[in-house]
Amino acid sequence: MRLPTAVLTAFVLLAAGALRVSAQAAPQERQAPKAGDRTTIAIPGTGLSFGMAYVPGGTFEMGSPDEEEGRRPHEGPRTEVTVASFWMGVVEVTYDEYAAFRFVDRDADSTAAPGRSYRAEAAPRPSPPYEDPAHGLGNEGHPAAGMTQWAALQYARWLWDKTGQFFRLPTEAEWEFACRAGGDGTPPNAMQLDRVAWHLENSGERFHPVGTKRANAWGLHDMLGNVAEWTLDQYTASYFDRVREEGTEDPWIMPESLHPRTVRGGAFDDAPDALRCSARLESSMNWKRRDPQIPKSFWWNTDSQFLGFRLVRPERQPSREEAEEFFAIVLGES
Repeated sequence: MRLPTAVLTAFVLLAAGALRVSAQAAPQERQAPKAGDRTTIAIPGTGLSFGMAYVPGGTFEMGSPDEEEGRRPHEGPRTEVTVASFWMGVVEVTYDEYAAFRFVDRDADSTAAPGRSYRAEAAPRPSPPYEDPAHGLGNEGHPAAGMTQWAALQYARWLWDKTGQFFRLPTEAEWEFACRAGGDGTPPNAMQLDRVAWHLENSGERFHPVGTKRANAWGLHDMLGNVAEWTLDQYTASYFDRVREEGTEDPWIMPESLHPRTVRGGAFDDAPDALRCSARLESSMNWKRRDPQIPKSFWWNTDSQFLGFRLVRPERQPSREEAEEFFAIVLGES
């Protein structure tokens, strides 16, 4: 995917949250929030809401040191990276929240977006999956699981239509920065890991209700384990080389194809050494191997019950036109 320079620049700024503040921003969010401060987002017409925690921008050493146990070559070399401030979901998007998007009878013709109307019947919805995307591992209160990255971004656009606020997936850099929560990223020892994460050795090989493990220093639960999480970046083994070449401020490897994309955090069925803030996973078309549709579904992976997502909201919100163009680009509609 090649974009005109002006458009590309706009989306790099958008990813950083460096565009003007939305007129709809709540007054308390204009008062210099602190790390870990909370806000609640209501989803109109659903009776649902979700929490977000404030992640103050900063500069950090991204990637893992050579001596880190479990380290893979694509996790470095460590590079100094800067990210702008943003809000991040306190937990992964839940089954309940995603179901309001997935099933029209759980939605309503309600929107908080000023000057816009919304019709639930007209909204794009996930296609019926070939089988339960979660493979029976959990519904209410558990993470939403098994969707493609495209479907996760469609959910973000649905929230844009419902709330008038812009959400998206985090970039790799934002995700790792939030996971470290002001620390140096040293992997937790076995006892510490059990307190903060569901993994192969304590999960019973299933994911669990969100937020049942201890939060990190910025109030974010399940950054490690439970379900792994989509990021906004195209996967490349040479990520750190690309970042040093293209810019270390709010880096984003803009996707050029549906696969591969980068997944972070590790999951309930991963060994402990995969649950590290610097660990990276390349998405695979094998996650669709039992999908009988031709072409394969844009909405679901039949074999990624270990995979979900959480959203970020840039501190500085884009204009309506910029947000719409962003979704057109990342959803392949332009």
